[in-house]
Amino acid sequence: MSADLFVLGLTWLIVFLFSTTLHEAAHAFAALRLGDPTAYHGGQVSLNPWPHMRREPFGMVLFPILSFALSGGKQMFGWASAPYDPHWAAQHHRRAAIMSAAGPAANLLLALLSGAAIRLGYMAHAFDAPDQITFSRVTEAAGSGGWAAAVAVPLSVFFTLNLLLFVFNLLPLPPLDGSALPPLFLSDRAAEAYLEMLHQPGLRMVGLLVAWKIFSPIFDPIHTFALGLLYPGITYS
Repeated sequence: MSADLFVLGLTWLIVFLFSTTLHEAAHAFAALRLGDPTAYHGGQVSLNPWPHMRREPFGMVLFPILSFALSGGKQMFGWASAPYDPHWAAQHHRRAAIMSAAGPAANLLLALLSGAAIRLGYMAHAFDAPDQITFSRVTEAAGSGGWAAAVAVPLSVFFTLNLLLFVFNLLPLPPLDGSALPPLFLSDRAAEAYLEMLHQPGLRMVGLLVAWKIFSPIFDPIHTFALGLLYPGITYS
């Protein structure tokens, strides 16, 4: 492995750990505020990644490193989780839905903040629009060296990864967060029937397989639209 690829992989891992930690901490904080202290007692209401890594060492550390290596340094995948009380969720399905929405909302916030930083840097002529976009190269320094060159890749990864996590987790398929949102708009009786259906054996695996299959056609136009907001007048296919 080259030194450049090692640094890129370390950048991806740091951004991934921070982004997933904030995602799960948002779930945990929302649950605590809405009446379920389970994740709080597990230490998940924290921006310290260790409690989250301890709960999901494979999903937060080993699999991300493996996926980065297998993709040739193009991207990184993984997962994390926060515990909750299923009895609380069954009794308060609307609160549980808000708790589920908190994680993707945290990723959207990070995508907006990193996107705003890229846009402001572009307007200040510190950043340029790359000729070709990759997940690790959404922006580049306008000159050689300097602070812009140092932050261009981390900002690019923050923007892409958090936009990806936001969109992926909102897919209405179990076990993704989006599958818990419909009870916000259903009657109590309909919500109970819906949640009972979600707990059918094997549905989580089917949901993940379907999500993996349909994600790219959904994400690609959203990604292209977001790039158009960063660089008005420049078109990326």
